[in-house]
Amino acid sequence: MNETGAKGDIILAAPRGFCAGVRRALEIVETALSELPCPIYVFHEIVHNDHVVSELRSRGVKFVESLNEVPEGATVIFSAHGVSPDIESEAKQRKLHTIDATCPLVKKIHAKAEKFQQDGGTVLLIGHRGHPEITGTLGRSGADAQVVENIDEAAKLSSQIADKKAIWLSQTTLCNDDIAPIVAVLEKRFPGITGGGGICYATANRQNAVRQLCRECSFILIIGSPKSSNSNRLLELALNNGVTAQLINDASEINFDSLPAGGNIGITAGASAPEILVTKTIERLRNAGWTKVRELAVADEKKRFRK
Repeated sequence: MNETGAKGDIILAAPRGFCAGVRRALEIVETALSELPCPIYVFHEIVHNDHVVSELRSRGVKFVESLNEVPEGATVIFSAHGVSPDIESEAKQRKLHTIDATCPLVKKIHAKAEKFQQDGGTVLLIGHRGHPEITGTLGRSGADAQVVENIDEAAKLSSQIADKKAIWLSQTTLCNDDIAPIVAVLEKRFPGITGGGGICYATANRQNAVRQLCRECSFILIIGSPKSSNSNRLLELALNNGVTAQLINDASEINFDSLPAGGNIGITAGASAPEILVTKTIERLRNAGWTKVRELAVADEKKRFRK
């Protein structure tokens, strides 16, 4: 790293880190750990953050990708991303005790998809195939439902969809900048399509905070797992706004050779990244010469979900 140039500020995005849905899911796991014998089984990672998952695993939580890994009659927690009705049915058949930690905002998307397909409509899901949230919603969207990842796929959808009612819904962790071109294609091809939305307030708030950071910073660190959809969208947003950025699991991954000689450095964290990772990142940057820390707030998140 070039040591010449005046170091600026460390600017912290606000809001950042845990959203209400993640907090609720982790509180549910904490309650299970305090009230039930270990191991506690969780279907999929409770949230997409390596540090959170590792810490819970060390305390007796077992994360599974198949319900066959859960002993009959045991308790299993469904992750914040939600599950399909098939998983719920399988759990019931295996006499598993289930605790649902699905984010309430994902539940709203489930409800929209279920109602629309029950009324005879076609559900088009904008999102990433294989992501647990999309998998869970797809399972509630009827046989005609399709996942649309990009504008090419939107352009290739069967024209017969125009003969039925259709709705588009999106994965909650996407970026409006990314889905807007897809929605434009869908609306052009299927003029009567209903816009069901999906991107949650917390995702939008964190993205808006990064947009503001881009106006003041020459470099931005995004703290989050490479598996985290919302963290990756924050990285893409910074890069698309012409700012150099790096996605890191924690402070140990900072590439100091890529840091600017001076100027401001922004820090944000994905919705499943704990604040302690932000604190440790600040410490490392201070040791490298960025000593002043200030916060840039774009929204005041007060929403809390009950367990």
